[in-house]
Amino acid sequence: MASSDEGNYGVLHGKYELGRQLGHGTFAKVYHARNMQTSRNVAVKVIGKEKVIKAGMMEQLKREISVMKMVRHPNIVELLEVMASKSKVYFAMELVKGGELFSKIEKGRLPENVARSYFQQLISAVDFCHSRGVYHRDLKPENLLLDEDGNLKVTDFGLSAFSDHLRQDGLLHTTCGTPAYVAPEVIGKKGYDGAKADIWSCGVILYVLLAGFLPFQDENVVAMYRKIYRGDFRCPPWFSSDARRLITKLLDPNPEFRLTISKITESPWFKKQPPKNPGFLIEDDDPKRKETETLNAFHIISLSEGFDLSPLFEEKKREEKPEIRFATTKPAEMVVAKLESMATEMKFSVKKSGDDCSLRLQGHEIGRKGKLGIAADIWAVAPSLVVVEVKKLSGDTLEYDQFCSKQLRPALKDIVWTSGDHSTRL
Repeated sequence: MASSDEGNYGVLHGKYELGRQLGHGTFAKVYHARNMQTSRNVAVKVIGKEKVIKAGMMEQLKREISVMKMVRHPNIVELLEVMASKSKVYFAMELVKGGELFSKIEKGRLPENVARSYFQQLISAVDFCHSRGVYHRDLKPENLLLDEDGNLKVTDFGLSAFSDHLRQDGLLHTTCGTPAYVAPEVIGKKGYDGAKADIWSCGVILYVLLAGFLPFQDENVVAMYRKIYRGDFRCPPWFSSDARRLITKLLDPNPEFRLTISKITESPWFKKQPPKNPGFLIEDDDPKRKETETLNAFHIISLSEGFDLSPLFEEKKREEKPEIRFATTKPAEMVVAKLESMATEMKFSVKKSGDDCSLRLQGHEIGRKGKLGIAADIWAVAPSLVVVEVKKLSGDTLEYDQFCSKQLRPALKDIVWTSGDHSTRL
């Protein structure tokens, strides 16, 4: 069967026999495949060119290909071949059968020696990337795969950058990554060192491996960012003193004082030998601890991958503080313009702050509980993804709900991202 751009991928380029779908993202689908010449099982990522071009991400796709060709390392998923047709790009990649490291954390925190083994492999891969002038910029458990022997493999270089992307100040300036794992200087938009930002993400990953939950958690996105800026976290009591010291130095909000990889590898905790089999999990018969760890796993899900965007117009329960969060691939400026236009029509006053990324809408009519006040905070969490959080500051909840259903939703309907997938990357 010949390959086809209409979606029939039976045999690709006369070389790869495609089988079942393994996963999908906004722009790509991943299939199990077999090299018909060597009988090797591989993964083939099929990317739609039209979607990539429309999203303005063709340069990002080219960068991902260039990076993956450069970084060949035992703990990095190997790119075997790149092919293309008129409408598709195909990545033939190493097939990693053990799933995401994230799936192990969902079951509970890992024993310290197991976490150490994964962390050692992660640092080895990241150090290799940095030595080639490559910065990943989206390190998190979902982008760390495990092979059938329990070895860690870093994947998804869609948000990576080269050292030649540095500006004249010697820093990177694109705000991207997953909020719960991103370094404070990246959010700050003043420029950042890609290597130091990756090390921060490694620190968050190590904390999650040992704790079973994130170091910086808050249902309010702005409050979570404040915690990240301050380095406001606590280590659980079961962390060893060496692990506690290492994580504290990895999660230093001042990048100038954050540990370098050479210092990480010299630390007492890191230098301990890994176990022979890193693929096992902690066993614990305490139901209370298991219940806590299950809850913490849900916290990770809710804040990873750019928050829980599954219902991309998400409202909280009435008894809680009314709040709506949604995602859009449109520029932040367009969101601001839409909100300002809506406010003008409703005769609301508008105040801006934080580089015009925070808006405060104030109604002039006095309702049941005074004037309705609304906050809208806008965050660029990736090159083509903006997250908007809207909440009531003052006034009556029922009037706020009516405002959301009758004014806010219709005004923003055409820009709200309605894809069922959480990720904006390839």
